Amino acid sequence: MASEQKRLFLALALSAFVLFTWQAYFAPKNAFEPAPVTTDKKASNETKVAQPTATPTTVTTKDSATPVQATEAKTITVINGVNEVQITNQLAILSYKSKMATDPLNAVVGDRKPFQIFVLNQGNRVEINLDNFQVDGAKVTGTDSRLGLNFAGTLGEDGLFRWSLNSSQPYQFYFLNESETKEGEARQIRQFLTLFKEVERSNIDDEESYDGSMKWFGVDYHYHLFATVLDKKTVTMAKIKSENLGVKVVESTTNLSGYTVYSQKSYDDLNTLGDNLHLSIDFGVFGIIAVPILKGLQFFYKYVPNYGFAIILITLFIRTLLFPLQYKSFKSMKKMQKLQPELAKVKEKYGDDPQRMQKETMELFKRNGANPMGGCLPLLLQMPVFFAFYQVLFNSVELLGAPFILWIHDLSAKDPYYVLPVLMGAAMFGQTKLNPSTTADPTQQKMMMFMPLIFTFFMKDLPAGLNLYIFVSTLFGIAQQLFVYKTVD
Repeated sequence: MASEQKRLFLALALSAFVLFTWQAYFAPKNAFEPAPVTTDKKASNETKVAQPTATPTTVTTKDSATPVQATEAKTITVINGVNEVQITNQLAILSYKSKMATDPLNAVVGDRKPFQIFVLNQGNRVEINLDNFQVDGAKVTGTDSRLGLNFAGTLGEDGLFRWSLNSSQPYQFYFLNESETKEGEARQIRQFLTLFKEVERSNIDDEESYDGSMKWFGVDYHYHLFATVLDKKTVTMAKIKSENLGVKVVESTTNLSGYTVYSQKSYDDLNTLGDNLHLSIDFGVFGIIAVPILKGLQFFYKYVPNYGFAIILITLFIRTLLFPLQYKSFKSMKKMQKLQPELAKVKEKYGDDPQRMQKETMELFKRNGANPMGGCLPLLLQMPVFFAFYQVLFNSVELLGAPFILWIHDLSAKDPYYVLPVLMGAAMFGQTKLNPSTTADPTQQKMMMFMPLIFTFFMKDLPAGLNLYIFVSTLFGIAQQLFVYKTVD
């Protein structure tokens, strides 16, 4: 039978695998897929806009088979303090600087157009063309006389770009987020996010469909969020395909409003904004534990302005807090260690009779008050804390660019020289050697000796802050274990 610590190592390896492969939830597929934008040649196809027909969302043109298109592009920049939005008269946001983010949006996005609004005409996307597009201070306005549509946007000092669309006839609107598939050096994966009843997460290269009452949608750049929030929940159909997120407003309307936000994924800032934007931070199923851990990390940082030392302090605090559970586990291990010689004798005597050997083994445990499963429950109870701590360190923007000491200049990035992963693996190996073995199978014993090596290889490209946490936690756990071994008969 494997020892409790061996079970923990196996659980950690399997759980880590699940955490990296389970990146999104699944939802029923929809048939919604608007046709691509139709391109008109300015010189050859001139069109006129007629009055609304019986179909309120149809834009009627001289050639009814060809949707009206914008012919000229004009870009203006709206500035309000340190906040800055670059937007075109076709309602495409090209760049965004915000006091809530250190990097401008275009530096994070790459070559793709992050955001644009269209009108739908019989399933085709029609580019809006504001022909009197102008900016006045922090406000931008424009009118598309062909569509009878007015646009107004205001960039606030809070960094939010609030906008509204009003039209003389009802339209179906369509939002498009473009991105590119990208994975960070610490295995962070870019995703599209949509908030219906809960946040749906999809990798950029997935093919997913969702529908229902939506509050916001956007792109998760791991440490940055670019999202569009609707003023009221709106029935929409969202489709992810070819690295695009398209959101169709199902019901035709004459007015639509909301705001667009670009921010680092700071839990406190997003929580203050409201609209459940803080749910864009993936704390996993143990978010109820992760948030207090994050608060604790911020608390220690106030007194020790170095997030590396803050990680060490909160790790020691949590290990101390959980020591009563660990005590039972270590005590059970110590009793099992004392029984090793007698277990070997039972195996030697009844090795040819497995049923008898099992019976004698259980009687031996009973006589000595040892429970081979006694340490399992405490360890299982600690697993949610481990997962929550993992999610905090993997997702917290506080670690972005945060230095520790010497060669660790960014706790959100991997250790460039792999020192912390090696130290972590060495500590795990030492703890494995310290634990009693309840099996005489040499193959199994060798396999368990290789577990720290496998885990080290798995962790080498993960954030340095995460490796620091596991190393310190394991080292302090060894100290606690030695203390229990010396104090328990």
